[in-house]
Amino acid sequence: MDFNFTEEQTMIRDSLSRLIREQYDFETRRKVVQSESGWRPEMWAQFAELGLLMAPFSEEDGGLGGGPIDAMVVMEEFGKGLVVEPYVPSVVCGGGFLKRGSDAQKEEYLSGVMSGENIFAFAYAEPRGRYNLADLETTAKKDGAGFVLNGHKAVVVGAPWATHFIVTARTSGDRRDSNGVTVFVVAKDAQGISTRDYPTVDGRRASEVYFENVAVGAEAVIGEVDNGLPLIETVTDEAIAAICAEACGAMKVAHAMTVDYSRQRKQFGVAIGKFQVLQHRMVDMFMEHEQSISMTYMATLKLDEDEVTRKKAASAAKVRIGQAGRFVGQEAVQIHGGMGMTDELAVGHYFKRLTMIDAEFGNVDHHLKRYTALSEMDLPAAAE
Repeated sequence: MDFNFTEEQTMIRDSLSRLIREQYDFETRRKVVQSESGWRPEMWAQFAELGLLMAPFSEEDGGLGGGPIDAMVVMEEFGKGLVVEPYVPSVVCGGGFLKRGSDAQKEEYLSGVMSGENIFAFAYAEPRGRYNLADLETTAKKDGAGFVLNGHKAVVVGAPWATHFIVTARTSGDRRDSNGVTVFVVAKDAQGISTRDYPTVDGRRASEVYFENVAVGAEAVIGEVDNGLPLIETVTDEAIAAICAEACGAMKVAHAMTVDYSRQRKQFGVAIGKFQVLQHRMVDMFMEHEQSISMTYMATLKLDEDEVTRKKAASAAKVRIGQAGRFVGQEAVQIHGGMGMTDELAVGHYFKRLTMIDAEFGNVDHHLKRYTALSEMDLPAAAE
């Protein structure tokens, strides 16, 4: 694939790479993850100062005029450093909804996202919903000009640090209907919201979020009432492209660590990297990473195309990255031996993050089914 980054994108990559190398080393990250807060607000402020939080937004919205490719550049570097700050929940998801919202919503919230003052979390998953974005038990009942929300959202990543939620709820229809889904922006401190916070296996923080008679006005609706699913799918596909880029960064480091270790670890007086069978396995890791990069670029470049093309590209990338991440992570841990399982060694943490990326926004099995269903939709047109 012939793909060149702009000068601005290269500058963002170089600046972020230097920042992570100097201030986000593995031991520092371990201490942050084990701390009470689980993140560094001062690092989030530095990301804002570098322009990372405004990079994907248009100049009309107050951003730097970038788009999904800029988010991809940022996320790949974040993957290399296992960054835990909530870039995808707040900038990619929260910003993704808000930039498609009303002028009033952009004015009230979007500038705060870009400055780092407003932090959003995407409350969409439910305990029984699996990966069906329309499978919602959370309801929003009409109440005068506004709505009243009731329900439970599960594993809301970044929620402990959030100031606002993007919430999906059913405003009409049955539980799994495509129609009748609406998107709301809700302040975290709204009356009736309660949370239960906890760390995730990959070092981030998430919450169970409960809504009990939470009143919101009509101005809280993003997009159309009862027709929010297409918007949710669009933003989710953008998030998929972003975490695929993150996985590419993580795979790159996991592979490099493994190659370096194989040159130092000796058996029978010989570095294990000299053994042909391990050389083959590390080459396979390299190829999995390279293929993942190509699939991520493809998915990112097709986000602006028609709905079916966009969905197929996102699902294809998610399948490839899920499979590759599992292979690279398992090989990295196995070649490191027992050390690879310890908390003190970084490679195991990369494997944990790659495993969680596979589960986010639909795993391999889910996206294989989605891709197959979308491909079947294309068959009549292809036959003609």
